[in-house]
Amino acid sequence: MSLDEINTRIAAAEVAAGRDAGTVCLIAVSKVQPNERVRSVLDQGHRIFGENRIQEAAGKWPEFRTQYDGIDLHLIGPLQTNKARQAMELCNAIHSLDRPKLANTLARLAQERGDCPDLFIQVNTGEEPQKAGILPGDADDFIKECQKLDLPIHGLMCIPPVDEEPSLHFALLAKLAARNGLDGLSMGMSSDFESAIALGATHVRIGSAIFGERVAS
Repeated sequence: MSLDEINTRIAAAEVAAGRDAGTVCLIAVSKVQPNERVRSVLDQGHRIFGENRIQEAAGKWPEFRTQYDGIDLHLIGPLQTNKARQAMELCNAIHSLDRPKLANTLARLAQERGDCPDLFIQVNTGEEPQKAGILPGDADDFIKECQKLDLPIHGLMCIPPVDEEPSLHFALLAKLAARNGLDGLSMGMSSDFESAIALGATHVRIGSAIFGERVAS
């Protein structure tokens, strides 16, 4: 599927949901994609990308930024606290704030730096033991604690369980965000982004539909 086709489907989903055009941000998930595929998308004018590992991002994006203006890089995968400084230097947004220790580290670094990327709190909506994220029952308190640290909490993020209806998880995330006064909803991927948009997604994370299947794990 081409980038134009994805953008057309996003626009149609916005209309179907009664939302203004351009309210959904397309994050092209470039993790584990060869540079020539990423360059092809850059050459088409897209500038918003998502990476899963800070090490991979650090090996790829500084060079691309010397060649293309306006790159907006989002970290969508887990972040170790010892990589937090590097993530803050490289990324415009971090979608995986998932524990108090990381929140405290980001707050300390933000004070040192005088700025901070936009932050999304990852919520483990399926309460899966193997998956990162704040449990839904703990989300309200964690959001408040992060706000007390003066962190720029832009919204919430989730990755629904693969064997469950994703719209149930999108609806839960939207409810948590609304009652905490948060506007950002990072949810929806290649197979379900239209239902995410219908339920309020502001950021959709699409990889394989744009780039093709990953070439490595």
